Amino acid sequence: MKKILFIDRDGTIIREPADEQIDSFSKLHFVPNAISSLAFLRQHTDYLFVMVSNQDGLGTESFPEDTFWPVQNFILETLRGEGVEFDDILIDPHFPEDNAPTRKPGTGMVEKYMNNPEYDIANSYVIGDRDTDRQFAKNIGCRFLQIGEWQKATAIAYGGERKAEVKRTTKETDVYIKLDLDGNGFCDIHTGLGFFDHMLEQIGKHGQMDLTVHTKGDLHVDEHHTIEDTALALGECLLKALGDKRGIERYGYCLPMDDCLCSVALDFGGRPWLVWDAEFRRGFIGDMPTEMFYHFFKSLSDTAKMNLNIRAQGRNEHHKIEGIFKALARSLKMAVRRDVYHYELPSTKGSL
Repeated sequence: MKKILFIDRDGTIIREPADEQIDSFSKLHFVPNAISSLAFLRQHTDYLFVMVSNQDGLGTESFPEDTFWPVQNFILETLRGEGVEFDDILIDPHFPEDNAPTRKPGTGMVEKYMNNPEYDIANSYVIGDRDTDRQFAKNIGCRFLQIGEWQKATAIAYGGERKAEVKRTTKETDVYIKLDLDGNGFCDIHTGLGFFDHMLEQIGKHGQMDLTVHTKGDLHVDEHHTIEDTALALGECLLKALGDKRGIERYGYCLPMDDCLCSVALDFGGRPWLVWDAEFRRGFIGDMPTEMFYHFFKSLSDTAKMNLNIRAQGRNEHHKIEGIFKALARSLKMAVRRDVYHYELPSTKGSL
């Protein structure tokens, strides 16, 4: 079955002006990396390319066709010169108030591709910049890639999504974790420990990963099992989301936080190890025992199969541990970044 990239035009391939109407060459500017990314995907994948665009009032006095087609044809010719050919071009001219079924997010323009066994819609993508494009993808029944960064979208379309879910249930805890390595920093974290939630949120926010953590633990006993089992499940989820690790940077960070200097260097080399050089003088920070900091990172290292080297200097205990978590997040962001132009295992051994 054939997979399809349904690609929006304005705001995705070319920048959209304030009046949302590209009716002259003076308004035409390509989105950064759009041409090179589309050329890469056209050359290295077998997706069908389908342009799907709303052009409000095209053919009316407010938007005459003779101001649209010269720009449109120049866009297509420029892309063609870089090896980017579209298999289909679909343009809807209706205004929003027309409520036309062919206007995105309506599916009228693409119904010939839907419910057709020739096409793998579930593994196809809509690439766009608006919530209407997201809804369009949902209505079609395919996936959505929002353009904020073409290089990230290209890596996903080429190498696949890096999402994982892990559920870990014992007599002591019930842990559910969902992770998207290529997310935008959305977090939904509830462990029953406020300070622990705050620290885990640093990983998602500063690592630009979507992270869900729901842990129900035996806090009536103490905090140990909740923190340990969350770390074990999170590490397992990281490893699962990384997949075959092809194209990743592999290594990753040092950052200051007020009076502190914190560094977290890591290696997704498949061999867990923890070097810990951080001392805490308080028994608790918030509702989290400081003795569990080491244990959290040791458990995380074990199940993610990564080498962690953690160091922290400073006087403020809160700043030290928050700096460590933020440095971990930035190190993860660096290490999991994919380079589709060098899509190979970063290892001379040929395995990680």
